[in-house]
Amino acid sequence: MTALLEARGLSRSFGHVRALDGADFDVQPGEIVGLIGDNGAGKSTLIKAMSGNLDLDEGEIYFDGDRVRLSGPRHAEELGIEVVYQDLALAPHLNPVQNVFLGREISRKGLLGHLGFMDEKEMRRRAKESFAQLGATVNSLAAPVRSMSGGQRQGIAIARAMAWANKVLILDEPTAALGVVQTKNVLESVKRVRDKGIAVVFVSHSMPHVLDVCDRIQVLRLGRRVATFPGRETTVEELVGAMTGALDSREDVA
Repeated sequence: MTALLEARGLSRSFGHVRALDGADFDVQPGEIVGLIGDNGAGKSTLIKAMSGNLDLDEGEIYFDGDRVRLSGPRHAEELGIEVVYQDLALAPHLNPVQNVFLGREISRKGLLGHLGFMDEKEMRRRAKESFAQLGATVNSLAAPVRSMSGGQRQGIAIARAMAWANKVLILDEPTAALGVVQTKNVLESVKRVRDKGIAVVFVSHSMPHVLDVCDRIQVLRLGRRVATFPGRETTVEELVGAMTGALDSREDVA
């Protein structure tokens, strides 16, 4: 099967620091692929490159079998790629509904729409539905997100991405600020997204969460992919060994 999103030989340096050094990655439709590695392994740089947020020194990105040159985040969104970064990228002065529909506002029908009026009732309904499906706790749909807890902001960012992703969903540490119940909801929602045929890239330091949801797990070390494991037949010890170099490098892509 052709990979939906694939990176081949990506390299990127920041001054004297080589963040990516010929990195490869691939994810199929309807598959959750874990992307793990120690701090500084290149995970954030790789997902920024695959979502149009970073220019490359070398390498190629393929989408649905075709080579693409992503001109920016908007280009990636047009392809159906949605990302939740660790910094969440929310507009702090806007409320949760406005954040979900930022840049994708629904216009009122008829003349009012032509005059620039938004269908706030419909956007509120859809946003509320997205939060409910995720199990996200949002105390107020009208308050600015800057007044909300880290867990609530995390839920809003994830719900927004899940609402719009139709090809690829990239989640960078999606459970980092969440409690036990919210974490369980996010992991179950990730599986539901996968079951819709959407490819999911799951970046996390939590090995139990990675093993719980991922079909395959790819390991980065020093800017390169050094191992690929099947999610259901792997142990935490194997993952940590690949991350730290304690195990011999392996590239046995399942």
